[in-house]
Amino acid sequence: MARDSSATRARLLDAAFAEFAAYGIAGARVDRIAEAAQANKRLIYVYFGNKEQLFDAVLQRALEQGSESVPFDAGDLPGYAGAVFDHLVERPALMRLVVWKQLERPGATEAEAASYQGKIAVLEAAQEAGRVDPYFDAADVLTLVMGLSQAWFGAMGGPAANGSTPGWPRERLARHRAAVVEAVRRVTTPAGT
Repeated sequence: MARDSSATRARLLDAAFAEFAAYGIAGARVDRIAEAAQANKRLIYVYFGNKEQLFDAVLQRALEQGSESVPFDAGDLPGYAGAVFDHLVERPALMRLVVWKQLERPGATEAEAASYQGKIAVLEAAQEAGRVDPYFDAADVLTLVMGLSQAWFGAMGGPAANGSTPGWPRERLARHRAAVVEAVRRVTTPAGT
């Protein structure tokens, strides 16, 4: 029974991810999520609470999967930025989900805040050790690295345009990835190295 419960929860989260990425919280329909997950609608409320709590669970899961797939590496910020870019190319709907979050549920959750604070602390240590240029505040470095990694996904006709498949050919994505990596290298490399 627990195994079936876990499988049902996973199907609901997968279906909710697709629904929220396409329609946001306000436009998402619990009926469509349940139907896509082949689950009873009541289980959404049993497992997750209301629609907003389901959205939070979907976002938390996506962030955890991203952290596992692309571990933060202050010792190689250009490589990290390139890996984030690659992660988003493989999951273009993720940026749509993040944009909906910013529009409909602004502000960071406790888990998001803790994750950012942890990365900032690692960056501060890297700056103190001379591995990352200390010109910018560590929080600004993190914002710039993440912003550069994600920039192309908000571009008109970009990879996230249709939410399911990259909108640009591989060669163009490779050029954009190279630009992201080089920009992060230039922003973060200590002077004289």
